[in-house]
This record gives sequence, C-alpha cells and structure tokens, in this order.
Amino acid sequence: MTKFRLKAVVFVIAYLNLLGGADAKSLVLGRVSSDPLKVYKQLTPMVDYVASRMTDLGITDGTVLVAKDHRSMLDLLREKKVDWVQKGVFEAVSYKREAGAELALRSWRQGVPSYTAVIFSRKDGPVNSIADLVGKKLAFEDPGSTSAFFVPSAILMRAGYQLRELGSPRDKTPMGVIGYAFAGDELSISTWVHRGLADAGAYHNQNWDNPGDNPESMKKDFRIIYQGKPMPRMIESFRGDLDPKLKHRIKEILLRAHEDPAAKQALQSYGPDTKRFDEFVGEAKKELDEAIELESFFNRRR
Repeated sequence: MTKFRLKAVVFVIAYLNLLGGADAKSLVLGRVSSDPLKVYKQLTPMVDYVASRMTDLGITDGTVLVAKDHRSMLDLLREKKVDWVQKGVFEAVSYKREAGAELALRSWRQGVPSYTAVIFSRKDGPVNSIADLVGKKLAFEDPGSTSAFFVPSAILMRAGYQLRELGSPRDKTPMGVIGYAFAGDELSISTWVHRGLADAGAYHNQNWDNPGDNPESMKKDFRIIYQGKPMPRMIESFRGDLDPKLKHRIKEILLRAHEDPAAKQALQSYGPDTKRFDEFVGEAKKELDEAIELESFFNRRR
C-alpha cells in the first residue's frame, strides 16, 4: 500500500468548527456528497496520483474532506481547509463568486467535455414549446442538481418565466407560472412525464440518450421542446489563495493525465468515465462564459 494513500475521509456536518486546519503537507481534495464512503473510493486514486507527483513541493500525502452540502463546502474553502474541489458549473461559479475560488480546468465526464440542457414532454401532450409550460408542471431532479435544476431553471427565468415550487407533482400549478417538483433522480423524471405526473421534464442530453435514465419504451413517446447551449461537464476549482506553485503543478499533472498509463485507474474512478482535463480556452471559454452568465442571473432572481 503506497505511502501516499489518503489518511481519512471527514464527513462535514454542522460541527465544522471542530475540524482542525489541514496538514500543510497534505493536498486536500474536497467534494460535496451525502455518501462519504463512496466518495472516498472515487477520489483516493486521483488525489494519490497527484500527490505522489508533488513531493518536491513539500506534498507528502493527500486528504479528502466531504461536505454534506454546498454551504459547507464554501465554508471549507473560506477556512482554507480545502485546496481543490470538483463540481458542476453552477456550484463552481458560486465557489468563485462567494469564496474566491479559481475555475481552473474543465473535466470530461462520461467521456465528453460538455453537455446541453434538455427539456422534454410527451408527444401526445399539450406542451410543444417552453411557452406552453406556463400553468403546467415540470419535473426536476433535486435542489442541488446543476443540469436537472439550476441550468434549466435559469434558462426559463432568463426567458422571462416565473417558476413556483410545488409540494408534490399532484399539486395544482397557479396561473401564470411554471410549477415544478423534484423527482429525486433522472429515471423518475422520465417516469413522471411518461405517466402524466408532470407535463415536462429536464435534465441533460446524456441522460436523454441513456437507457438507464430514459428507457426506449418511454423515449419513443417523448419529444425535446428545448435544448440549451453547451456547458462544461464538470469543473476543477482551486482555493483562490493556494500557493501558485501548487496550483501550477496540479494543473500540469491533470492536463497530462490522459497520456499517462499510471493515471488510468485514477481517471476511471474519479467520476463516471473521466476521460481528461483541459483549459478554458476557445469553445470551452465560451461554455464557461454562458454558465457564469446563467448563474449570475439565477442568483439575482432567487
């Protein structure tokens, strides 16, 4: 067992003030999750791989901190207890705006660099466009989902529509607004729409094409009524005041990881089929700018 193995997983709960500062010799990788043991297994190979290539900069090992929610991760960043964190575009942009984090790299999740928001309905239903959603019900995943809540909500708000959360999909939507409820996962979103519990659903194009999220028996009855612009699949962020030498080295290691056979396990484990990392230039920069604009709009309106 390598000496660079992770020392611990700390599930961050309300008692954040009881946690001590991170070991100055540790590279601290964070993620938001309600399942710390699962995250430990996912992140161990990656932080182990990166830390083992930073010994000349004084890094001796790695540590994982798992925050239970977005606000807890913001606290960790502000308190300098996390060096590096991966999250979806809206949360990552919030880390930058509220905690001064640096949006460093784009992650290719499930083998692709970006995704598009998809809003869909039944072919035989009354919703043919987003304008038809007024007075109807929309199914989202959960309040923390980037692609299946934040992004489609912001798109609809920017288009001038008002959204109202419902206590249940069986509640009546008030006149003049788009009602929404949380289905819990992508398959449930598809199921709600197919069974008529919701008039439309929202997630991203990979969910649309994934039989596990959108079985063909349902998909054949659906139509896409809106597809958004591409956005970064995931974002690697660094604590803003992290030593520039450490930032540079982490970026250097991640940008070359897809060329290194030794990184294969780390990439596969880090997220569903993480293929590689790249910088925010060209089309990737346009995607990030769109995400920043949408997040800013959503934050002003909520």
